[in-house]
Amino acid sequence: MPFKIRAFEEPDLPFILELLKTPESEQRLIYIHYGDGNLLSWLQKRRIQVLLAEENCEIIGSAAYNDGFWGEEIEWLIVRETANRKAVEETLLREIEMYVKRGTVFTSIARGSPRAEKWAQRWYLPNGGLNYMVTKLAELKSLPEIPESVLLRNLRHEEEDKFVQLVNAGFGFERVKVGEIQKWKIESPPFDEQWIHVAEIDGKLVSAVVAKPDIGYNTFFKAKQGYLGPAATLREYRCNNLASALTVRAMNSLLMQGMDSVCLFTSQTNTQSITMLRKIGFEIKQSWNFMFKHFG
Repeated sequence: MPFKIRAFEEPDLPFILELLKTPESEQRLIYIHYGDGNLLSWLQKRRIQVLLAEENCEIIGSAAYNDGFWGEEIEWLIVRETANRKAVEETLLREIEMYVKRGTVFTSIARGSPRAEKWAQRWYLPNGGLNYMVTKLAELKSLPEIPESVLLRNLRHEEEDKFVQLVNAGFGFERVKVGEIQKWKIESPPFDEQWIHVAEIDGKLVSAVVAKPDIGYNTFFKAKQGYLGPAATLREYRCNNLASALTVRAMNSLLMQGMDSVCLFTSQTNTQSITMLRKIGFEIKQSWNFMFKHFG
């Protein structure tokens, strides 16, 4: 019986989770942290388009598209080992690429993956990537030295507008929106403004690091891990150890909250950040290359 491609529906969620946990999946570690409800919320929040391949009333593959922070992305393309796997993959990819609006799309491939050659044959070429970095939390660390004019503190409840302006200016695009903190409170209890660490100079917020409990990971692995991000520093205030001081401050706060490890994501091209994070104990646990395709 030939396979067919159809749109995702909510009852399909358990099958998507199973696909994301198979050896065929090379996608970001974060996916396996989600339970049914959290994954559905994540898909809806980011308006991710999901397609399924079905054969003999059984889901054998899936592809997903997201227009997110990093651009238009093929979030995943996963097909079980079947006799017509290649045909299913190519059909799913062709269908999901139809969602691309601006002429360029990318996907994430585990560094060193043998599947990179297959994506290259589809005209996806490497350019940058993402690192997943982790460190243990065992004892309080001393903060790096910073200028005397800098005040390190926690964000105040009434400062969300200033925080949003700072983060978006540091990233150079809209990374967060007003109302994001309330969403984090709902998604990651007991998170609140006290988990956001900021640097202030002459009354101006110039750097910030957000710390959260890694709820999905902790639930899945029965762990006590914290998560850092987003983090941003205004360009004119960089090279003053503000990011490293706030990161250590956030790590210390997570330790005091009972966390025994902390993770974050950082761009492979942000060598300055990677160097700083290595100095304070972080190691790269997993890495993905971005592979881009330009249409036309």
